[in-house]
Amino acid sequence: MARLFGTDGVRGVAGTELTIDLATKLGQAGAYVLTKEKSHQPTIIVGCDTRISGGMLANALMAGICSVGANAIYVGVAPTPAIAYLTRKHKVDAGVVISASHNPMEFNGIKFFNGDGYKLSDELEDEIEALIKDDMKEIDFPIGPGIGKIDYRFDIVDEYVEFEKKKVPVDLSGVKIVIDCAEGASSYTSVKALKDLGADLVAIHTEPDGTNINANCGSTHMAELQARVVSEKANVGIAFDGDADRMLAVDENGKVVDGDEIMAICGNYLKSKGKLAKDTIVVTVMTNLGFTIMGKNQNINIEKTKVGDRYVLENMLANGYNLGGEQSGHVIFLDDNTTGDGLLSALHLLQVMVDTGKPLSELASVMEVLPQALVNAKVPNHKKESYMEYSDIADAIAELEKKFDGEGRVLIRPSGTEPLVRVMIEGKEQAVIDEEAHKLAELITKVML
Repeated sequence: MARLFGTDGVRGVAGTELTIDLATKLGQAGAYVLTKEKSHQPTIIVGCDTRISGGMLANALMAGICSVGANAIYVGVAPTPAIAYLTRKHKVDAGVVISASHNPMEFNGIKFFNGDGYKLSDELEDEIEALIKDDMKEIDFPIGPGIGKIDYRFDIVDEYVEFEKKKVPVDLSGVKIVIDCAEGASSYTSVKALKDLGADLVAIHTEPDGTNINANCGSTHMAELQARVVSEKANVGIAFDGDADRMLAVDENGKVVDGDEIMAICGNYLKSKGKLAKDTIVVTVMTNLGFTIMGKNQNINIEKTKVGDRYVLENMLANGYNLGGEQSGHVIFLDDNTTGDGLLSALHLLQVMVDTGKPLSELASVMEVLPQALVNAKVPNHKKESYMEYSDIADAIAELEKKFDGEGRVLIRPSGTEPLVRVMIEGKEQAVIDEEAHKLAELITKVML
């Protein structure tokens, strides 16, 4: 069996890869590992995004949780950061989100938070996997009154909305905002929060039907939002992904403002207020070179980790930093929440706009985004880690690295959540790097299929 856990929990096509049986076992093993040291009967909060498979998998997961003697609180549809917050607020023992984030609707995933609202370490994930692979032989299953129960609390998602508003109580009166909720988990929470704060709000893709999550909308498909911001003469556009742990923006001219630019804007604002811990922002190796140049110009230290917001978070916790994230829009404001939080990121960005009185296009000019091409090569999931074992691919990568040495960079990596190898090239000319990235991606797919 290959490793179950990727960079963001366990993911796969619901029903074939992520089966009812696997969801039940994850509930059993996860509940056991995360609560076995507890002297009381443990409780785990469970929520999901809007995928049609969410209820099916949540019920299987909760059956597993209850079978090992833990209780479950099911909150229904909720953003991933809401589950992290509610886990902490209600002092339960763990939290679980059923979501595949930005992936197409046929996928789903299961990710755990510990009692402090943080994603699990590799060591804890390995312990959960080991139990499953050993067919749960270590667990003594209770009977009678020892079995757990399920409590349904669809009302407590509102507590997350109130928490966000208190953390960033920005007055949005007179600010026209278009938000794209990706037919996902932010369709209620983000609309309510921004309206409550006084925004002149235009909300699109807020009618999830279980099958339309992320479908040509949200943070992975920005074209409609860009056009709508311009046509509405809005101040800003905000795009969430399916589980609302990431956010990208659109300026008043319809130009996308990505996670790097959002961190640059908010980081410089926090630094000006003396609130950027150790004048440092933590990013990943995928971050645009322009961000590093911005850091040098603004006297901000830039720390880099491997790809995955969990690794950004580990660095932040280990070193006492409070801002970090990814180009994709996962941004962590650690003084406020323990994970990437799209609504929180949006509120912080809006606060900078309101407090400075500057349009988003001017704020984003603090960094120059260097040309970058990112192309996905589709490969079999079980082969994606071994792309360098193919001589044709290794030689092509070496040739590209030589070509762009001193004038850019080449970064190749397997996706942590999908059957893809990602090809990223930065350089001076967009047309050149686009061509080279597509050629390499096509070669990888051809050789590895």
